[in-house]
Amino acid sequence: MKLRTRRWANERIFVLSGLAIASALCVALEAVRELHYGAAEFRFLLWNLVLAWIPLLLGLFVYDRYRHGAPLARHVPALVLWLLFLPNAPYIVTDFRHLSPATPTPLWFDGVVISAYAWTGMLLGFVSLYLLHAVARHRFGPRAGWFGVSVVLGLVSVGVYLGRFLRWNSWDLLVRPGQRLAEVAQHVGDPFAVAKVTAATLVLTFLLGLAYLTFYALIGTRLELRDPR
Repeated sequence: MKLRTRRWANERIFVLSGLAIASALCVALEAVRELHYGAAEFRFLLWNLVLAWIPLLLGLFVYDRYRHGAPLARHVPALVLWLLFLPNAPYIVTDFRHLSPATPTPLWFDGVVISAYAWTGMLLGFVSLYLLHAVARHRFGPRAGWFGVSVVLGLVSVGVYLGRFLRWNSWDLLVRPGQRLAEVAQHVGDPFAVAKVTAATLVLTFLLGLAYLTFYALIGTRLELRDPR
């Protein structure tokens, strides 16, 4: 079974260029917000966008190495880092909570800015997931591949929740695992907190799953017209 079928020769350049242009547009919108309106409250979006690029770069690295014959087990550290940083991609969607009519910028413009960052972050995450989904399908089979996607999206949803409500960062489990795990232990005994986390995780996993299914279906759609003759 092929790892995946390319739709055209320069597919990677096309996709990466599109993502780079979208990211540049995001940066330009933030620059307009700062220079024209004198508002710098959304600078955090720039950092969030940088973090959203990390899983794509790691996914490309693992995909390329596997495609050239490297054992998948050799890239477990890269896969762990990929999973730690992947929640940063959909996390940007939660930044809509920063919308406020109290800022000097028009509310509609702030909505456009956050929307641009959120959609770009989602695309970065889905492209990354798609690449490693292809690896999993090739190595373990289609069913295992989709099972892995489901597990990953569930963990990503947990990561988004921890980042938004508990203010965790992707590297916290690496630099201060004891402190963070102690925080989790404090909430495990609270039924309300457990129910809140469970509900939020299930809803977000469901929404991300539907979005990824749509993305996956569109990737497989042939856009070129066939000659009826």
